[in-house]
Amino acid sequence: MRHEPGLIVPPIYTPIPPAIHPRYAAVEAHTTAWAEAFQVGSDELRARLLRHSIGTFAARILPEGQEPVVSLLADFVLWLFAVDDGFCEEGALGRRPGELAAVLHRLLRVAQNPEAPMLLDDPLADGLRDLTRRVSRHGTAVQAAAWCNALREYFFSVVWEASHRREGTVPCLNDYTLMRLYDGATTVVYPLLEMGHGYELPTHERDQPYVRAATEMASFIITWDNDIFSHHKESRGDGYYLNVLRVLQEERGLTPEQALDTAINQRDRVMCLFMGLQESVVGQASPQLRQYFQGIGSFIRGSQDWGVSSQRYTTPEDPASLPTHFRPTPVVDSCEPLEIPAVSWWWGLLPEPLRRRPSPRMPMTALLAPTP
Repeated sequence: MRHEPGLIVPPIYTPIPPAIHPRYAAVEAHTTAWAEAFQVGSDELRARLLRHSIGTFAARILPEGQEPVVSLLADFVLWLFAVDDGFCEEGALGRRPGELAAVLHRLLRVAQNPEAPMLLDDPLADGLRDLTRRVSRHGTAVQAAAWCNALREYFFSVVWEASHRREGTVPCLNDYTLMRLYDGATTVVYPLLEMGHGYELPTHERDQPYVRAATEMASFIITWDNDIFSHHKESRGDGYYLNVLRVLQEERGLTPEQALDTAINQRDRVMCLFMGLQESVVGQASPQLRQYFQGIGSFIRGSQDWGVSSQRYTTPEDPASLPTHFRPTPVVDSCEPLEIPAVSWWWGLLPEPLRRRPSPRMPMTALLAPTP
C-alpha cells in the first residue's frame, strides 16, 4: 500500500554526547537467545522485536554498565515491548481495560513473588520470573522493590490508556502528560541504572523534590522524543493510536506540522530545564547522585540515538523522515513553565540566577550523528 509522505522530523536538540557499551553486539546476541528460550510473544511478534536492535538500545542506556545488567535491561525492554505490542497495541485486551487489568495483576504477582503457583505455562510469566530473579541478584532490596513498584505504575497507566482505546477518545494534554510519565515504561528502567553501576542512591537524596523532578523530566523528554519519532509508524496504522502530536491537534486545533513544532518546543524547554537543574545541584551532590544524573542523561541520549536508527521507527518498508543528526542548540530559550499543571512545578526548583541565564548550549563540534 503506497502512502503519501509523512511529517519530516527536523534534527532534535541534545546537549548530551552519544555513547555505547563496547559489548553491544554480545548483548544483542544474548537478548535474541533469551527471547527464543522463553518464547516471548508470538513467533511473528518475537521475530519483529528481534529486528529492532533492543540489545543495542540497552547498550546505549548503560554505556559503562556491568554487562550482566545491560543484558538484563535488554531482555526486560524486549519483554515490555511484547506486553505493550502484544496485549495493548495489537491485542484484543488493549480495548478491554478490565480484562487487561486482571492479566497485568497476575503478572505483577509473579514479579512480587516468582515462586507463586500462577501462570505456570505462560511464556511471558516465565520470562518475568527470570527477570525478577536477576533483578534481585544484581540489585539491593530497595532497588528490587522500586523496580516492582514501577512495574505497577506502568501496568496501571496502560490500563488507563486502554480505556481511551476502547472509547476511541483522546485525553487532554495534562492527563496525557501525567499518563506518559508512566506508560512509556521509563520508570521501570531507573532502578536498573543504579544496578548497572553497583551503587544505591541514598534515601535522603532520592526523596528530594529536585531528584524526583529530574527523573520526571527525563521521562518527559524520552517519551516526547518517542512520540515524535514514532508518529510516522503509529499514524499510518489502521487502528487507534495515542501520541502527543494527536493530543495537541485535538486540544488546540493544530495541523500535524504545527503539533510537531509545539512538541519540539515543549521538549526543548524541558531539556534546558533538566540541564540547568543538573548544573545547580551537581556541586553539592554525592558521588552516587552525580552518577545517577549521568545515568539518566545516558538514558535520554540513548533513547534518541535508538529512536532515529531502529527499524521500529524508521520502518524501511514505508520510510519515516527522521533526522540523521542532532541540533547543538534548542529552538527556544524560554524559561517559562509549560502550561501543563501536572509538571509546571518543576520550574520552581531552579535557582533564580539560572532561570535568567540563556539555555545551555553546545559547540558546533558536538553536532554528531548517532553512534554506530
